[in-house]
Amino acid sequence: MLEITENACKELDAFFDGKERTSIRVYLASGGCSGPRLALALDTPTETDTVFDEKGFSFVINSDLCSAAKAIKVDFSYMGFSVESEIPLAVAGGGCSCCGGCPA
Repeated sequence: MLEITENACKELDAFFDGKERTSIRVYLASGGCSGPRLALALDTPTETDTVFDEKGFSFVINSDLCSAAKAIKVDFSYMGFSVESEIPLAVAGGGCSCCGGCPA
């Protein structure tokens, strides 16, 4: 299941204004100190994807990630897009091992 909020829909409408609406991939990005996080990118669906058509937009998610995440919500605020899953996907302890600058 994928939910797109009205704020996210308005921002995507503005982004695609005058452009062809291509598929939007929800993917698991490495996340530095906070661990992996869900993110968005323009992409073409593959045979291993689940496709959701929501509010005039096509979202693609790897089927394994889709199963693991359960419900996914795409929102937009003054901080930009946020993509959250029903099931937390971050690994315990975060992902910080590079700089030693993170508080323990």
